[in-house]
Amino acid sequence: MLKIQDISYSVEGRPLLQEASATIPTGHKVGLVGANGTGKTTLFRLIRGELTLDGGEIAVPRGARVGGVAQEVPSSETSLLDTVLEADTERAGLLAEAETATDPTRIAEVQARLADIDAWSAEGRAAAILKGLGFDEAEQQMPCSAFSGGWRMRVALAGVLFAEPDLLLLDEPTNYLDLEGALWLESYLARYPHTVIVISHDRGLLNRAVGGILHLSEKRLTYYQGPYDQFARQRAERRANLMAQAKKQDARRAHLQSFVDRFKAKASKAKQAQSRVKMIEKMDTIRLPEDAASQVFTFPEPEELSPPIVHIEGGSTGYGETTILSRLDLRIDQDDRIALLGRNGEGKSTLSKLLSGRLPLFTGNRTQATKLRVGYFAQHQVDELHIDETPLQHLMRERPDMHPSKLRAKLAGFGLLAAQAETEVGRLSGGQKARLSLLLATLDAPHMLILDEPTNHLDIESREALMEALNAYTGAVILVSHDMHLLSLVADRLWIVKNGTVKSYDQDLDAYRRELLEPAKPARAAAKPEAPKPARPSRDAILALRSELRKCEARVQKIEEMRDKLAKKLADPALYEDAQKHQLATWNKKYAEVMEGLEKAEALWLQAQAKLDAAEAA
Repeated sequence: MLKIQDISYSVEGRPLLQEASATIPTGHKVGLVGANGTGKTTLFRLIRGELTLDGGEIAVPRGARVGGVAQEVPSSETSLLDTVLEADTERAGLLAEAETATDPTRIAEVQARLADIDAWSAEGRAAAILKGLGFDEAEQQMPCSAFSGGWRMRVALAGVLFAEPDLLLLDEPTNYLDLEGALWLESYLARYPHTVIVISHDRGLLNRAVGGILHLSEKRLTYYQGPYDQFARQRAERRANLMAQAKKQDARRAHLQSFVDRFKAKASKAKQAQSRVKMIEKMDTIRLPEDAASQVFTFPEPEELSPPIVHIEGGSTGYGETTILSRLDLRIDQDDRIALLGRNGEGKSTLSKLLSGRLPLFTGNRTQATKLRVGYFAQHQVDELHIDETPLQHLMRERPDMHPSKLRAKLAGFGLLAAQAETEVGRLSGGQKARLSLLLATLDAPHMLILDEPTNHLDIESREALMEALNAYTGAVILVSHDMHLLSLVADRLWIVKNGTVKSYDQDLDAYRRELLEPAKPARAAAKPEAPKPARPSRDAILALRSELRKCEARVQKIEEMRDKLAKKLADPALYEDAQKHQLATWNKKYAEVMEGLEKAEALWLQAQAKLDAAEAA
């Protein structure tokens, strides 16, 4: 188990943790939550031993491996699959040692350990993890240098999942995943065989993938059993109880103080008044948990347009001369709330750019309201802000004629108060930058708002505020997000981008989630037209196939006899004595050659058997 005992830690004299304690049982899946800036990532660094505690102790089980995603994998010519395989350093080391070890006891130990960690199925496991995170078979063979930083973060995540550390620490892992990858990760973490602590603001993940919540607040840690929704209820109940107790305490204090004020100057009541003063001094003030900072988004309201605001018939679009989406028949009204579903690479971002006017329509017809204004937010826009300018300066560039007081009011409407308005963007948090980008996207009061992953870097309270703002917004919303909770509460229509086109998805998000997580079902035989039966082979052809099968069987038997002789030779302890050690490499090489030959002979035998079976069944 992980034991955190009375730890304290300060940054530049500011306490982040004070006598904080928690115990995480082995094998538990835990969500670490708390307001931005409370020290969640710092706690991870303390657990990994990257920072030194001011006081207290963090006890990790002896020999336990601690792993997490610190940074993206480097841009190299190593394939994604090999990069993930290399992440399990124990396996890589054992395989290297197996090639050079000469001591029989050590050879046996290495082989036993390789079997224990299931080393021989490693490639299949690594490929399955990469597939779950959005990489197809062809991409898995491509070099890391072919992918951007966000995609290499996925590779880094795949590597740590493959290595299976005993204590897995994940800091906002869904920030660089799409919905499909986030749902896969939820399912994977729920089945992970060791202890997991995950920092996340994704309510769906915190409800489905973990069984406990570790809450960092007021420099202390509190562990709650159950998923996030249960934690939220427990904390609300605890706060309500404390508020009731505090109210009673305030009334009691006021009553005692009233007596003191009335009788402190009266000689006959002086002792009684003094005793009540001491009672007041000894009362422990009931402290309420800190309120979550009020989070707001205030979207401007556009004027109403006649429906539809966008209508596309027989459309297609793409990049350059490459068509990505075709057969598009889409209608959007101003009161629509549409979530775009679809696996990575199917074209969700392409559709978003088409609807926002950033890509042209190749073919087909597009009609739209003449006064239509479109707001567009994509995560990359956060990185395109001017880091040496303040949010106020960003707005002054867009609205040079507007009075600064009104610009400040707009910033406040997105939770950027006076302090943040005058702070350089480079010093703002990720959530504050996202708020600024959202403000810039909605500055013109758009009739249609296209949001591509708007919740990255937003904490849970900010996500709830964004959900409320979107539901109050009077324009159309096109939403791409990995946050299932947000999608379920905002979207009332689902479009699926698949097979190069866009169709309405008639089921709900839970059904879509099940589709993604269930293994693909084989198509029913009745759905396929029956192929004409081939002509039955002649008797001579069948006899020839039987003869070939007997030859293959004899070949396999002969090689197996050679294998058994070599195995007996390698099992002789005398071979490992100094006098004969020089022969060991030769015998090992012969054994490897025989095993390779046996594998090929068995493959030919199976092929011959399959051909004979097919011929006899015809």
